[in-house]
Order: sequence, then structure tokens, then C-alpha cells
Amino acid sequence: MCGIVGVIGDGAVAPLLVSCLERLEYRGYDSCGMATLNSRGVEIRKGVGPVREVSERRGFARAHGGLGIAHTRWATHGGVSEENAHPHCSCDGKIAVVHNGIFTNYRALRSDLEARGHRFRSQTDTEVFAHLVEEAARAGLSVEEAFAASLRRVEGSFAIAMIAAHEPEKIFCAREKSPLILGLDAGTNFVGSDINAFLEHTRRAVLLEDGEYAIVGRAGYEVRAIAGGEAREKRALEIEWQLERAGKAGYAHYMEKEIDEQPQTVRRALEIPRPAIASLAASFAAARRRLLVGVGTTYYVALYGQYLMAALARETAQAVSSDEALHLALPDATTFVLAISQSGETFDTLEALRQARAAGAATAAIVNMPGSTMTREAEQVILQNSGPEICVISTKAAMAQLVLLSRLAAQVAFQNGRISAEAERELLAALALAPERIRELIARRRCALRRLALQHCRARSYFFLGRGLYTPIAFESALKMKEVTYLHAEGMQAGFLKHGTLSLIDEETPAVFLLPPAVQKEIYDLTMSSAEEVRARRGKVIGFGFGPRPEHFDEWIELPQAARWTAPLLHLVAAQLLAYETAVALGRNVDRPRSLAKSVTVA
Repeated sequence: MCGIVGVIGDGAVAPLLVSCLERLEYRGYDSCGMATLNSRGVEIRKGVGPVREVSERRGFARAHGGLGIAHTRWATHGGVSEENAHPHCSCDGKIAVVHNGIFTNYRALRSDLEARGHRFRSQTDTEVFAHLVEEAARAGLSVEEAFAASLRRVEGSFAIAMIAAHEPEKIFCAREKSPLILGLDAGTNFVGSDINAFLEHTRRAVLLEDGEYAIVGRAGYEVRAIAGGEAREKRALEIEWQLERAGKAGYAHYMEKEIDEQPQTVRRALEIPRPAIASLAASFAAARRRLLVGVGTTYYVALYGQYLMAALARETAQAVSSDEALHLALPDATTFVLAISQSGETFDTLEALRQARAAGAATAAIVNMPGSTMTREAEQVILQNSGPEICVISTKAAMAQLVLLSRLAAQVAFQNGRISAEAERELLAALALAPERIRELIARRRCALRRLALQHCRARSYFFLGRGLYTPIAFESALKMKEVTYLHAEGMQAGFLKHGTLSLIDEETPAVFLLPPAVQKEIYDLTMSSAEEVRARRGKVIGFGFGPRPEHFDEWIELPQAARWTAPLLHLVAAQLLAYETAVALGRNVDRPRSLAKSVTVA
């Protein structure tokens, strides 16, 4: 939630700040702002709306100064207004702050500061920090001392960056349970919520840990502990992501581009060395209890893993939504916990991982973002190497995770003797064909899916239904439709229909059935039976499946032929495209759905 960037360089940094801010906009787009430091002091420009619009309106790129900070907001405390947009400043206007996270004790701090004569301009928790630093500086502390002292007074989570007129050659920043990274380049250094902020300019990065603050100058940086102030040695990393994978490359939307990138995404997931998968499988097999943890899309990915383990490896794994892990998971030293996260910073999933570590459980993670907190806190890590996923709606990152869980289940099945080495090779060979099948689907069925979207874009509700391995795909398909179109959509087990949901079916209700290849006769027949139940209530019966259209289906999207363990991946791509085309037909802001942000890093 929220994007932070800071830049200090040899020339005017405002154009750089704008460029970096645009790359972080997927983290929040309610409002945005920037503060630069020049000979006149701290200069703040901000407003409500997307970065490009506010930047042009407020003249962001024309701001003067050789250092500055900027922010794009996803509102938590205080409504969406210019007053609540970041940066926030002290009473005297000499200190400016941007912040991602939540100060849980801000009300008590604000009351105390107001009693001391401080006047607040916003309803945010963030503004408290600027006044805390000002108050500490009034007491005679240096800017760094006041910054560190203020960090020790706030509670909760934060990634924070600050500039002060008293220190015109430094950016101060810190993190506690919210991501913050330094980017290093010759003569120009960066602070960012993630590497996308500065990937265009440098791939050298320094990762701040919880409880650390940094002072960034033109020539370098220092990192210290918040608690005691002792210096921390940090090693710069080289980030392998390439810039060209982060842009739109001529596509209308990032979502469209990232759907289209899924063949390459699958290939990269298949390139991850077998020993890494085998090590994960060994940890899985050694545990008495196995938990697959994620939230939102990654919970449905975890649920897919649960079904895979049962169907392929005959092993039990429990998918747990990480926002409920505290109440449901209850790990101990005999538990193996696999966390799944695109960003590696998802608050609930990190908390579940930490809970597991504290209980003595073995931990692992599948993560897309290199250098993220989860990559440092899990004992085993698979970096899925999907490249930057900019659209708020996750598509290619989830696809890579599904492929990796398929590989993991196959490896577990081989290790426990459920399948032979030859059968495992056959499954991997089928996965190797998936990129071409996905490309064929996108090329040959997109027009049909667009027609379907145009026909049903005014529907009140959508239902996505599947059985077995297709159940989590149905859940995720409905989530894509909800997220990007704002239409009500529900995914469920097809057998669940007759237990209440049939009452919602009428002639205006599209019901999309995810049908397996006909060779999976039992699941195929049961799913067809559920489709007949909808047909009998005059609902719109739509099928995603293989081969010619069955009788009694109103609409049919024929998918390229695929093997049993890879077929669900094609259903997911078809559902992603249907959601995308429906959103375009409705004129939605595809890459920036209302009320959503990419990385949920607050409780």
C-alpha cells in the first residue's frame, strides 16, 4: 500500500521523481505529491488523482532542487483529499515526510503534540511524524538524532522518508514491517518502496531490514539501528530484472501485456533447477503437517496446491488464508509452512510466516520480488522469476506459482513412490507444452471471449463453477472478474449449486462451467450435470472446455487440447481474458481498479 520514492542527485531531481512515482503507481493512486529541497526551503506540490494528471496540474517536473521525496497514496487514515495527500510537513514547513504503513499510537501522539502547540493540517497518522521530529529538534537534537528519537516513539508499521531544510544534502529513511530499498548509481541515489521505483536507472540495491534507518547522500549512504544507533554493514545486490520487462511495450494496459507474457512466465518457472524443487519436496515430506499459506489470489493458488497434492501425490496439505492463519493454522515444530506471495511483502502472509518460525516450524516461500522481506525470512525460497507485474490484478505471477506447485506435487509424488520417474517426466513434458497452448488460446480465442464479454457485460452477477482441481480455478476466475469489472462474481464448487445458490439463477445470469478433458469422465459428467441444473432454471450456460460444444450450452469457448494436469491453466487464462475484455467493454480503469492496490503491506 502506498508508494514511496526519494532521489538525491547532482542536478534537478523533479523529473526523476515523477518517472519513479509513475512506476510505483500500482501501489496506490488515490492522490500523490512530492517535496523538493532548494534554496528557498522545502517546496511541496500535491493533489488528488493519478500521478500523470496531478503532475501536469501541479507542475511536478518544474519543481527545483537536487533532492526530494514523493508518494502515491492508498488511503488508510483520512479520506481522499489534497490535505491528506503526502508529503506532510512540520508547523514551520522545514520538514517533509512521506510514509507507507500505519502508526497505531498516532492518536495519543497527536493529542500530546497539539497540547504543545502543534497545529495539524490533515487527518492522517503520517503527519504526526513530521511534528515529532520538529519537537525533538526544538529540544536541541540534530536532525538525525530527532529522526531516530521520533522513530522510537511511533508504534506500528512504517516505511518512511524525510527531508529537512536543516540538512540540505541528505534524505533520511527507515523501515519497520513495510518494505524500503535503496538504489545506488554514480552521483544519484534512490529510496523506494520496491525496485520498480528505480529499475530504469540502476539495478544496484541495498535492502533495509526492520528496525533500521538510513541516511542517503549523493556520495553514499549509512545504515544504523533504530534502537541503539549502531552502524550496520550492508551489501549491495545486483537485481537481475531487465527494464524492458517493466514497461507496457505498446499494449493498451499492463493487464493485457501480462496475460500475453504468460507463455514466457511458464517457461521461466520450468527453468528453476530441479534440486531446488526436490529440496522443497523433501521438507514437505518430512513434516507431519503441511500448510500452504496465501491471501487473495495466492490463497487460491495455495488451494490449487492442496488439490494437487491430494490428487497427484496422495498427500495432505492444508491451504490457509493468511489473514486467518492466526486463528486456523496453529503451527508447531512438526509443521512445514509454504508461504506464497508475489511481492514478498504481503502483511498477513509475512505475519503467518513469522508465527510459524516462532513456533519452530520449517518455513519456505514462493516469491516473485527479489530482495523482498519474505526472501530473507523464510528458510527456503523459490524465486519464481516472473519479472515485474505492474497491473494491480495478478495474472502472470499466479500462473508461475501454479506451475511451481505442479512441479512440487510431481516431485513429492515421485519421492513417495506414487508415480514413477517416467510418469514425472511425462508430467513435466506436458507442462513444457503449456506455453504453446496458452499462446494458441490467446491468439485464437480472444475474439470469441471479447464477443462473450460484450454480450454479458451488463449482467448483474457471474458464476464460475468447477469440480476437483478446477474449483480453485473457479474461485480465482471470479476474483479476476470482481477485481477489474466491479461486477458481482462468485466462484464455487459445481456441486455446491444445489445447496442454495440455485435460487440466484435466472435467465439474466451467466454461469461459466470449467470442464475438464472428457477422459476425466467422472468430473466431466458431474460438471455437466450441474450445467443441466442451471439450464433447467433458464440460466445462461457458458462452457470453457475441450472439443466441440456439448448440447444445451449457450456459449462455448473451445480450449486447445491439454493434458490432465495442465488443462486448468488454460481455463485460468480464458477467465483472465474474459475479465479483461469485460472491463474494457465497461470502460473500467483496468490497471488501477478502484479501492485496490498491488501490495497489501498493512494489517
